[in-house]
Amino acid sequence: MRRVLAALVLAVLLTGCREVRVNQVRSGTTPVTGSREVVVVRDRKSLEALGVAQPMDFRHEFAVVLLMGPHKDLGWSQITESIRANSDRVRVVAFERGPLDGGEAAQKEYRTFTIWVIPNAVYRAGAQIEVVTPSGETIAATTLR
Repeated sequence: MRRVLAALVLAVLLTGCREVRVNQVRSGTTPVTGSREVVVVRDRKSLEALGVAQPMDFRHEFAVVLLMGPHKDLGWSQITESIRANSDRVRVVAFERGPLDGGEAAQKEYRTFTIWVIPNAVYRAGAQIEVVTPSGETIAATTLR
């Protein structure tokens, strides 16, 4: 009985110490136009609808995609300055950097994106994801459902 109790206490303590790894997989551009938004993606069809091609195992992970733009000239990119999280909220500080050379006209409008891959074990319905500029201006926000 003592061994079982000790094992349960150890399991609870180790669970509380677990570090969550969020992988910023990549940044890029997508031809799918729209406004600035942060999207939680739980299936391949939703990811493909955003114009983002990324191999994922949705049985074990989900994605958060930050889309910014649209842009009419080439060369825009996203910079993620910091990510801070607690059990109720995730706050991402990010911004876009314009083309250094002024940029050429794009054939078609596009948006920039950054995708993060997160383990399903940390998905908490009701948690808020907020993306802000370094000065604190809200870019986009969503709530996990």
